[in-house]
Amino acid sequence: MACTKIFSGDLPEITNEIIQYFRNDFSTLHSCILVNRLWCRLTIPLLWENPFSLQNSKNYRYIELYLYNLNDDDKTQLNEYGINNNLLPSNTLFNYPSFIQHLDTRKISDSIERWAAAVRTSSTIQDQLFIYSVQKNLYLKYKKLIYKLLLQIIIENEVNMHTINVKVFTDEDREYFNVTFALVSQNPNFVCNIKNLALHIVPTTENITTFIQFFYSNCNSISSLNLLFPSNCHSKTEKHLSLIVDSQQNLKKISLCFIKLPLYHSLLSLKNSNCTNTLRTIIFYFIDFKNIKILNEVFEQLNVLESIHILYCYSLDSNFIQQVINITKPFKLKSLIIDKPLLFDLLQLLLQKSGNYLENLRIEPEDESKQQLLSLIIKYCKKIKFLRLYDFDNQEGINLAIHLIEHIKNHLNYLTIDFVLFYETEINLFSSMVLQNLGQMLPTKLEYLSLSLEINTSDFEIFLKNSQNTFIKTLLIKNIRYGKRNEEEKMNILPFIKEYIMKKKRTEYFGFLEYFFAQIPTNVDDLYSLKNEVKEFKLYNITIQYYNTLIIDIYKFINEMY
Repeated sequence: MACTKIFSGDLPEITNEIIQYFRNDFSTLHSCILVNRLWCRLTIPLLWENPFSLQNSKNYRYIELYLYNLNDDDKTQLNEYGINNNLLPSNTLFNYPSFIQHLDTRKISDSIERWAAAVRTSSTIQDQLFIYSVQKNLYLKYKKLIYKLLLQIIIENEVNMHTINVKVFTDEDREYFNVTFALVSQNPNFVCNIKNLALHIVPTTENITTFIQFFYSNCNSISSLNLLFPSNCHSKTEKHLSLIVDSQQNLKKISLCFIKLPLYHSLLSLKNSNCTNTLRTIIFYFIDFKNIKILNEVFEQLNVLESIHILYCYSLDSNFIQQVINITKPFKLKSLIIDKPLLFDLLQLLLQKSGNYLENLRIEPEDESKQQLLSLIIKYCKKIKFLRLYDFDNQEGINLAIHLIEHIKNHLNYLTIDFVLFYETEINLFSSMVLQNLGQMLPTKLEYLSLSLEINTSDFEIFLKNSQNTFIKTLLIKNIRYGKRNEEEKMNILPFIKEYIMKKKRTEYFGFLEYFFAQIPTNVDDLYSLKNEVKEFKLYNITIQYYNTLIIDIYKFINEMY
């Protein structure tokens, strides 16, 4: 009876809670639209809160649904570029722009690029648009107009914006940024309630300092702040960025990537701002800690800090380690990525202080310190969930790596093993050791497993049999092959994958690549390009995707997890 009432719409509050549960599950949300009018009305806002994020979709016609809201003068501007009114819908069921909550400047511009390419082949668009497309300056002007009109529509709808990501990586991005700056700065209410702000500014721009000032003058509601700036950025800019921190009332998370830009003001702002009793997460990404002497002062003031993440940072020297040791509070280091040699004694001090908190680890130093590092991790770290092991040049290192996996398997959830060595005999030996020993020590469930090995069929079958009780939500396999590409042996391990993975439904998402390492030019075969194979896996509810699209970006992963 209760189920009947939910479907008939008699219990709208419960129905709404159910539909909210499917946020970001777009396939299910599309099905919900078809149930009845109530379900449709409750579902549409979820589907349209971040439409520009669907970068893998081939359908960009949602841009036309936005442009439907243009007034006659704006439509006249489009007509000048060959976009006549027939391309736009005659009516819409909802005011779709009013639902948007996420604005990412780069994703909007990318969507416009793809939309422009799609409508170019439409019979409703005049031939002159193609002429504009091959004239770079005019084509950019056309895309900027679309961008301006879209942003204008969003602002005019007085939406409750939740997230703003401003990304400037190229000269063309800078053009879009100038449009963003002009429109947003005239509408301070547009940013006053945002919760997540990301500023990723690589090329310098004249308006950036003013734009930063605009934010800390008009918004104090940010809970997540993500800043990425280059080394040639003026220190004055870093000082203004610190004022954003100072102005916030409820800052819970901050990610700092200054690429060797001095960090002094931003760190000091954490000590002196309102966030001492709110900040829970700090991510340091490509930060140079050289000459930074206020770390212990800052961390002593942060009363509710739950996680610290150090990714590809510089100058993790005795000065840095000693400051960490001197902190009387726990130093809750959850993520550590080291791609530079770190003295054994310093690393030992760091792990003695924080190893029990460590959850995400990537081992990448290209020297003999790798085995020492593994020994320390086995000794001090028991709660690792995310582990990447990268290139080992002797049998002892492999044995330690396998021992580490067994040591942490009760917590392990994301595992990557990459062996890309220059000698075929080495990679063959180490790959064989991994495949023969890994399967029996995996936990019963993994979110992610990525193996990049030289795989022979007998070792691979051993691995598949030993791991047959493990379900892996996302599985990636790269088979590194030497010598010339042989069509007869192409994807020779695929039958084993079908037998032990596909037919037993042991994964949801699968990527498989054959990489012919020693051949020039390098040949790569991706399973996703074999459409019949993709369809076959789909029959077992396994989605094949391009191998590279499934690889975890560690920075993005940590930003989303914490």
